[in-house]
Amino acid sequence: MLRAGALVDRQGRADARLRVVVVERIDPVAAIADICREHHIWLHVDAAYAGVTAMLPECARHFAGWDRADSIVVNPHKWLFTPFDLSAFYCRRMNVVREAFSLVPDYLETAEGSAGVHNLMDTGIQLGRRFRSLKLWMILRHFGAERLREVLREHIRLAQQFAARVDEHPDFERLAPVPFATVCFRAKPHRIALSAPELDRFNERVLDAVNSNGDVFLSHTRLKGTFVIRISIGHLRTTAAHTGRAWDLLVEHTAAFAR
Repeated sequence: MLRAGALVDRQGRADARLRVVVVERIDPVAAIADICREHHIWLHVDAAYAGVTAMLPECARHFAGWDRADSIVVNPHKWLFTPFDLSAFYCRRMNVVREAFSLVPDYLETAEGSAGVHNLMDTGIQLGRRFRSLKLWMILRHFGAERLREVLREHIRLAQQFAARVDEHPDFERLAPVPFATVCFRAKPHRIALSAPELDRFNERVLDAVNSNGDVFLSHTRLKGTFVIRISIGHLRTTAAHTGRAWDLLVEHTAAFAR
């Protein structure tokens, strides 16, 4: 199973991923689906971040096979401009979910429930819940599908543009692919020799200096032990001016610390 790129838990559930936590990761969902079907394993696709790009025909290749999943999750609060928190859960076998979570005491039994009316309290641990979906409905009604596609495309374009700047500059190095809108990179000044720990500390200094300016905010992570700077584009009002300013600050502080 590990060869297909999925994680299998003790309940026999495979977890394929189309998301960003550290880097933008796309598992081979179609290959995982083949194995799940052969061994009767529940296939869950975690598309919390990137699932919204299924709206874009040009991104369809990333989602090959996810139509064969038993369940899919997408978080519109991550990249569909919806205030935190909101997760969209799609499941073709809700009867199994209800069997796992439904626990109806006497005082919650109703004639409607006995007649087969579904109650959301039977689909999770939480009994009462807010009307979270109203926020997403308002976003969809206000912008419409075409405008949302335009914004997502622009975010991807800005990320690709930023990644190209990293690739072209001799003092920077990109450390992961950029299929969506997150770029993982680091400063690597070519005029000075730095050990791996020294290069990590150098990038920490660069990141702190950029963020202390207040114009932009970049995050960080570690890839295979290496300190990495991350820029993730996902705000409605982010433009090329913002990503350009972030790049200018990175170049400026990298040059200053490399002297």
